[in-house]
Parts: sequence; C-alpha cells; structure tokens
Amino acid sequence: MTGVETRSVMRDSLFLLAGIRVEQGADVHRVRVRNLSDGGMMAEGNLAVKRGHRVEVELRNIGCIAGSVAWVQDNRFGIAFDEEVDSQQARRPLQADELAPATILKPSWAHRAPSPPDAAKLRKV
Repeated sequence: MTGVETRSVMRDSLFLLAGIRVEQGADVHRVRVRNLSDGGMMAEGNLAVKRGHRVEVELRNIGCIAGSVAWVQDNRFGIAFDEEVDSQQARRPLQADELAPATILKPSWAHRAPSPPDAAKLRKV
C-alpha cells in the first residue's frame, strides 16, 4: 500500500461488532468492523472468505446488508455493499425502546457496602 489516499468515499474509523453470513451458509460469524463507509466496510475476524464471496452483514441500527468480498489480507477483508447505506446510523447509540428487554440494564444494589455497625453492639477491647 502507498501513503497516497485513493478512495473517493469518506469512511469512518470505528470499532463495533457485526454478524456476517457467507454465501448461503447458516452460520453467522462475529467480526470487528474497523471502518465503515456508505459503500462498504473493512472487517477483521477469523473467517475464511475469498474475494468475490457473497455475504450478508448485520450492522447495528442499519440491519442486514448484502455485498461481496472485495479484498482479503490476513484476517482483514473489505466488503463492497450492493446498495449504499447511511453509515452514520451505525455510530448512533441504541435507544432504550430499540433494545431487547434482556439487554436493558437495571440498577443493581448487590455491590453496595454494608451498613456501618451499631456502636451500641460493639465490644470494647
């Protein structure tokens, strides 16, 4: 690679997880998204893909996107989406009404320190 930027599309560097299904496989593999643009993404993970493989990517706040593997280098690979997406949506935090009930965190008081001892019940030494 050279130091000259040849891409014509802006992309965001970020770190999030995505699910990828290769070709018509049933297994969904978790990968790290290293950068994302409206037209594609770079992913990293232990996934045996080759240039030209058809994939479906599940991105948070965006949904399922079809595309193809554009390049592979070690455990990183690029995916060109079939249709452009709004990549800024993936950066938007999930709203409480979008979360599954099991993922909503409720305050836990189990970690609170115990109450101070009653001075009248302490033994004098």
